[in-house]
Amino acid sequence: MKLTNIVFFAFVLMLFSCKQDQSSLERKIPNRTATEPDFFPDSSLFPIGAYYYPEHWNRSQWERDIKRMAELGFEFTHYAEFAWSAIEPNDGQYNFGWLDTCVDLAAKYGIKVVMCTPSPCPPAWLSAKFPEALTKNEAGYTSQHGTRLHANGMNDKYRPFVERIVKKMAERYGNNPTIMGWQIDNEPHFATIKDYSDNAQVRFRIWLKNKYSTISALNNAWGAAFWSMIYNDFNQISIPNNKEGGGNPHAMLDFDRFTAQELAAFLRYQAAILKQNISEKQFVTTNFAYYKFLANTDLFLNRNDLDFASHTMYLLSTYLNYPQGEQSHRLGSGMELSFSAEMAQSITGYTGIMELQPGQINWGAYNSQPMPGAVRMWLWHCFGLGDDFVCTYRFRQPIFGGELYHNGIMETDGITLQRGGREYVETINEMKKVRQLYDKNAKIPASVSSRNTAFLWSQDNLNDLINNPHTTEWNPWQHYYTYYQNLKSMGVPVTFITETDSFDVKRFPFMVAPSYQLLDANLVARWQKYVEQGGHLILSARTGQKDRNGHLWESLLQQPIWSLIGAKMEYNDQLPSSVSATITMNGKDYTWHTWGEVMTADSATEVLATYKDQFYAGRPAIVRRRIGSGDVSYSGAWSNDWDMEKDFMRNVYKDAGAEILDLPNYFFVEWRDGFYVAVNYTSNPVNAPLSSNAKIIFGEKLVHPSSVCVWSE
Repeated sequence: MKLTNIVFFAFVLMLFSCKQDQSSLERKIPNRTATEPDFFPDSSLFPIGAYYYPEHWNRSQWERDIKRMAELGFEFTHYAEFAWSAIEPNDGQYNFGWLDTCVDLAAKYGIKVVMCTPSPCPPAWLSAKFPEALTKNEAGYTSQHGTRLHANGMNDKYRPFVERIVKKMAERYGNNPTIMGWQIDNEPHFATIKDYSDNAQVRFRIWLKNKYSTISALNNAWGAAFWSMIYNDFNQISIPNNKEGGGNPHAMLDFDRFTAQELAAFLRYQAAILKQNISEKQFVTTNFAYYKFLANTDLFLNRNDLDFASHTMYLLSTYLNYPQGEQSHRLGSGMELSFSAEMAQSITGYTGIMELQPGQINWGAYNSQPMPGAVRMWLWHCFGLGDDFVCTYRFRQPIFGGELYHNGIMETDGITLQRGGREYVETINEMKKVRQLYDKNAKIPASVSSRNTAFLWSQDNLNDLINNPHTTEWNPWQHYYTYYQNLKSMGVPVTFITETDSFDVKRFPFMVAPSYQLLDANLVARWQKYVEQGGHLILSARTGQKDRNGHLWESLLQQPIWSLIGAKMEYNDQLPSSVSATITMNGKDYTWHTWGEVMTADSATEVLATYKDQFYAGRPAIVRRRIGSGDVSYSGAWSNDWDMEKDFMRNVYKDAGAEILDLPNYFFVEWRDGFYVAVNYTSNPVNAPLSSNAKIIFGEKLVHPSSVCVWSE
């Protein structure tokens, strides 16, 4: 579903903890651990569903639509996420009859149901009764009824009504065998990104007092001596507001933390209600979305609350990172789909995609038709990435409301398949063959496991980089994608981990931690041990600049990591976007301008790349230090075209003995459950890396744009 205009306007401006046993983070390739609930048996291999909104259609059409859904091969549907006013039209007056009918119709035609809590859209009577629950943006504008995600779930007046409706629904459907699971809320975030309401102000002060206990401790953490910001009392503190300019960066970091914890607490609150009232056979999830625009939504905070994290992706939204090529606007961002899936999968070890577009959408800067075959390609890519299911938004194209031109599986007449709908049906039929070929004993190939990589994730680092870019050219997400996309060009399976997870060298022979700006001595020691035990650690520019409060160290620049990387930082440089400088590595030149750190390497440290010009020509740009059985590599520069990072990382993996692929950007190859899947988001044909033992199931070795090749060995 589309984000509100307010959200996307904010996105444009933004562009520039619970510990868990590591075994539960295993990727579902091929089998999940024995302790996980069997919500999606391996043999079911990727059931496909479709959203349906009975409240949008004439009652006489419900049975026709649900029957047709089943005839086309869809195995589940999705009800009620925005239907609060239809369920509770007046305070305390409930109307479940229509929803009961639709659940019964799904059962009649053999379709399961994902039931949703309707908390994203409070009814008008509730918005009118408690307007203080509505969110407020940084300019002071209070959200009005008529959108979604416009109420703060942790508001003391709003939360009891959420509890009441969720409990009513759970008691009614929590043991109904047609209900396969529950989705909490929708794409968790605030419509205003952050909430500056009076209620949020009160809660933020309470949060700060709980964190710091004394105002003196807060003043120290915030560096409040600067600009006479010292507070005498917590009640003097206002939410830091970027509109005012020059705000305290440490206060902004804490407000980001607070916002993330508030969003997570609301999900946790609903999850607890559901868990107390539903069958253990029903799962509890939510559909996280738009990671790079919603930096205050931290998936890992709800690791212990959800059975798994699902995710949402609209590949043609125009707000994503796209491949180069004349057809990129029709092919979509496969890289961001991959990132989204592997991030969500990393929370508890498996995931599913809850919203995947079936065709043209209506809320991009422009809304191109997908290239023929692209919808099928997206589905197969999700399968290859390990998604346990896919659900499309939506079965019928709406004929009223805010998403009029958003395609569905069916045309606006409700009976004719859209072009994308036909590709969904084609994939559904292909999955029947895949299920017949499924081998539950398939083992992860040694070549794949040899390149398993952990991507060390910290929401604090992300937010600190967003708040303190230091140059308008620095985009934290673009920097992360520099490393992530280059990992995928080597065919690397990526698992995101946090510092609460173990740094398991056997499971993850490689670890990447791009621009890990906030750290402490304990993390550096853990990295050192990981490398000594045989791990291969890759770090990048800005790592180790600050402590956990976002303060620079009272020592020399980035000194806490000097002994780890075998080099010391002298200074960093940033150039205008109109100026490019040069780095040389293995006889090849690369351009850069955004960020470059000038280092002095220790005598035992290997210099992999040097600056070729500027007044520091000949000084190290990339270094590698061998420690024990492993090594740590540090790149102090960020290249213009990401090609330096690609060559540098390939050398690290090859030198470590990993079997890597050599794929063009946006050509992806994944292994899942005994099947290899190659998908082509580029505008040119690419040969799939088939071995001599390969047996093609679908497609051809030469994979054309928007096409797929599936094979086994």
